[in-house]
Amino acid sequence: MSDATPPGWYPDAATPGIERWWDGMAWTAHTRPIAPVAQQSGPPEPVADGNGGSGSAATGGGTRIVALAVAGLVVVGAAVTGAVLLGRGDGGTRPKARPSSSAPLPAADRDSPSPSGSPAEGDPKVLVDQLNGITLPIPDGWEKPESTVEEALTMRTVDSYNCPGDSSDFCYHGTVTTRTASGTDITSAEELAKRDITTAADSAYEENIVGDRIHGGITSHRQLASASVSVAGRTGYQVRWRITTGKGPGGYVQSLVFPSTVGSESLIVVRYAFDAGPDGPPLSLMDTITEAIRPIDDSGTSGGVGSSVAP
Repeated sequence: MSDATPPGWYPDAATPGIERWWDGMAWTAHTRPIAPVAQQSGPPEPVADGNGGSGSAATGGGTRIVALAVAGLVVVGAAVTGAVLLGRGDGGTRPKARPSSSAPLPAADRDSPSPSGSPAEGDPKVLVDQLNGITLPIPDGWEKPESTVEEALTMRTVDSYNCPGDSSDFCYHGTVTTRTASGTDITSAEELAKRDITTAADSAYEENIVGDRIHGGITSHRQLASASVSVAGRTGYQVRWRITTGKGPGGYVQSLVFPSTVGSESLIVVRYAFDAGPDGPPLSLMDTITEAIRPIDDSGTSGGVGSSVAP
């Protein structure tokens, strides 16, 4: 038979008049006042005996009072016994009680597990978009920066270079961002992708967020693709352009739009910007990333955890 003390409320040796919850292994932070034992404030009221008269401590009324007193002693004895059992603990020493909290928590709160983040959250190979409920694999040689000028969840190539149109600024050979579509009433993924591609091209190769033409501006573009695509179990749409710039090799941009798998299923916009030329990522990597986008905690795909995509 185990000597472990069962879970329950027991007197807190550090705080008189307080009970603390013992979870079977250790003290918790939950406390509550010890319920006072009812006491008689005045002399006992006469109790009618079987002969129609009044009883006293020596008759029927006395028997009732004695029974109440015995019951009170049993309650006190049980509390003392619980304290002694807790004093024994598992190792022969009394567990140290934790500091008292201001009030006990309801049973529902005590039993509810603490919320935890997605298992992919700390994976350096996965970009987690908690707001939109998706994950994207981070290719080898890419990173997720802690902060960016643009207010969008971003991953990009680790190596940077001096921008061809402004050598005082830094450019990256590949960048992918994800965001919720906002400021628009468009509900069609196809329509939004066809409109967003111009914005994606301008922000990547026309002017940066502070207005610098770091690639010498866009001189022309050519559409390479415009088609429906399946993303994370949803039907989306993608548009891809080849961009020619005033300086440098130019690049490729893509707008991918699809409904979120969570909440009101708002449209998600994923923008790709890859430099052209031998230093840029292979164009096929756009498709590889798109095919690997997953809903967070997708049981069939592990939510993207552990994915590794070669550039």
